Amino acid sequence: MKSTGVIRRVDDLGRIVIPKEIRNNMRIKSGEGLEIFTDDECLILKKFSPIENLESLATKYTEAIYQVVKHNIIVTDLNKVIAISGNLKKKYLNNNISPFVERSIERRDSFVERQKKEVEIIENVKEYGYYSFSSIVLNGDILGSVIILSTEIPLIQVEEKMAEILSKLISGSISI
Repeated sequence: MKSTGVIRRVDDLGRIVIPKEIRNNMRIKSGEGLEIFTDDECLILKKFSPIENLESLATKYTEAIYQVVKHNIIVTDLNKVIAISGNLKKKYLNNNISPFVERSIERRDSFVERQKKEVEIIENVKEYGYYSFSSIVLNGDILGSVIILSTEIPLIQVEEKMAEILSKLISGSISI
């Protein structure tokens, strides 16, 4: 565990302020949930991701769809890639999502790019390809995204819809 050298006092209501620099570095946004753990005399705060608990299920879904469409199937939470099937798996899994994907999730976007275009899905890694994007939304809360990416050939209409279908399957598997 790394010390930040920052000391904060607990107020009368039991609150502490997490310094802005730490919130920015950890990508913690206002209103975002944090899980609280204890370990001996340590208090541990971890960003909460309801979709992260579905990692194995999301992996099974991506692998099943990959067998049919043969394109990269990517599932993210609000911060990183949590499941992927395809040739980009080693490169993308557990890496932070790019600002482009983050903004698209925040806007609850669903779209298809039919022209071969440069896209940055994880930070500082650009690919050229065709893609379908769908935000994962449950009860009005944004949880992540599903992206189908083809670096070689355009997506056909059925493949374009698969990102939307998978996002609905995943959101239907979550209980908050």
